[in-house]
Amino acid sequence: MNTSAARPLRRDAERNRLRILEAAAEAFAERGLGVTMDDIAEHAGVGVGTVYRRFPDKELLIEALFEERVRQLVAMAEEALDEEDPWRALLGFVERAQELQARDRGLKELLLSTAHGRERIASVRERLSPIVSQLVWRSQAGGQLRPDVEVTDFPLIQVMLGAVVDVTREVAPDTWRRMLAIIADGLRAGDDRIPLPAPALDAGQIDHTMRSWRPSPC
Repeated sequence: MNTSAARPLRRDAERNRLRILEAAAEAFAERGLGVTMDDIAEHAGVGVGTVYRRFPDKELLIEALFEERVRQLVAMAEEALDEEDPWRALLGFVERAQELQARDRGLKELLLSTAHGRERIASVRERLSPIVSQLVWRSQAGGQLRPDVEVTDFPLIQVMLGAVVDVTREVAPDTWRRMLAIIADGLRAGDDRIPLPAPALDAGQIDHTMRSWRPSPC
C-alpha cells in the first residue's frame, strides 16, 4: 500500500519538474537571466518551495536549461566548417547564432557574459572559441575576410547586434539582419577598405570587457 501511494507522488514530482523547466525557459527567453525563482514559480503555477526542492539554486536551473542549447551551438559551428565556401561558413554561422540569441534573451546573456562562472557551460563555450577561430582563419586564408580582423572582434559584433535586437524587438525585430549585412560588407577583404583606426582587443581585454557587459533592461 505504501509503495502504490508513493508512485503518484513521483509522477507529480516529475510533472512539477517539467512544468518548472518549461516556465523557466519561457521566462528566461522573454526577460533574461535576471528573473527570480519567485517569478518562475508564479509562471509555473507552483509554490516557490517546490521550485527550490527540484533546483536548490538558480544556477542549477540555468545549467539544466542551457547546457544542451550551448552544445547545439557548438555543433552548429562544427557544421559550418563543412561548408566549402569559407565566407559563407563564417557569415552563416554568425547569422544562425544571432537568430538563436534574438529568440532567447537568456541564451544571449549566457553566451555574452563571462561573469557568472557556470563551469559546465563555460567549458562548452571554451570549445566554441577555437572553432570560430578556425572559421575566421579559413575566410582570411581564402582572401574573403579582411586580414586585420581578429577573432576577438566577433564577441563585440554580437554585443552590437544584441543591442539592436533589444531596442527594435517591439517595432521591427528583424532589423538586426540589416545591421549584420552592413557589418558583413565592412568585414569583406578589398583594396579599397579603410584601415581600422584602433587595434583589436587582446584576449585579456575581451575577457574584461565581457565581464563588464550587462544586459539591457527588459
